[in-house]
Amino acid sequence: MNLLRSIARKLVQADERLFGPPGWTGPIRAELRGIRFLVFDFDGVWTNNQVVVMQDGTEAVLCNRSDGLGVTHLRESGLPISVLTAEVNPVPLRRCEKLKIPCVQVAREKLPALIEMIAAQGAKPSDVCYVGNDVNDIPCMAHVGLPIAVADAQPRCINAARVVTRAPGGYGAVREVVDHFLAAREHHG
Repeated sequence: MNLLRSIARKLVQADERLFGPPGWTGPIRAELRGIRFLVFDFDGVWTNNQVVVMQDGTEAVLCNRSDGLGVTHLRESGLPISVLTAEVNPVPLRRCEKLKIPCVQVAREKLPALIEMIAAQGAKPSDVCYVGNDVNDIPCMAHVGLPIAVADAQPRCINAARVVTRAPGGYGAVREVVDHFLAAREHHG
C-alpha cells in the first residue's frame, strides 16, 4: 500500500510540475487528510454523462477503469467511500458492487440520504467530501466540508465547489480526486 501511495504522490507532483498547482495544495491538501468520508455522485462524475439506450430500453454507460483501480486503492487505505445517485437503475449499483463500495440510490432528493449516510459513518458534515457535477448535487455540496466539482460540471455546480478537477467526468475525474487523497494521506503519514 505504501508503494501505491508513493506512486500516487509522484503522479500528483509530476502533474503540478507540468501544469502548476491545481488547487489541491496547501490548505486543501491538509484538509484532505482530515476527511473521514468521501461521497461521489455517479452520472457525470464516474461517467461522461451520456447514456446508451438499447432497443429493449436497458441502459449502458462507460466508466473509466483507472477510476475504479484508484478507488480500490483508496478504499484499501481505510477511507470510507460511497456513491449517492438519483439514478435508480442497476448500472451504478453493479459498478459499485464490483468495486466493493456502497451505492445509495434515491428517487429525487439526495440531501436527506447524504445526512443519513454521514450519521451512519459517525462523521460530521465538515469531515465529508462530496464530488458532484450538476445542480441536484449543490445541496449536498453545500452541506459538506469539502465540495468538489468535476471539470465539465454545470456552472452553478462549479460555483458551489471549493475545488474543481482538471479531468471531466468519466475521463479520470474520480481517479484525480482519489490520487490527491492518497498523496495527502501519504504525505501526512
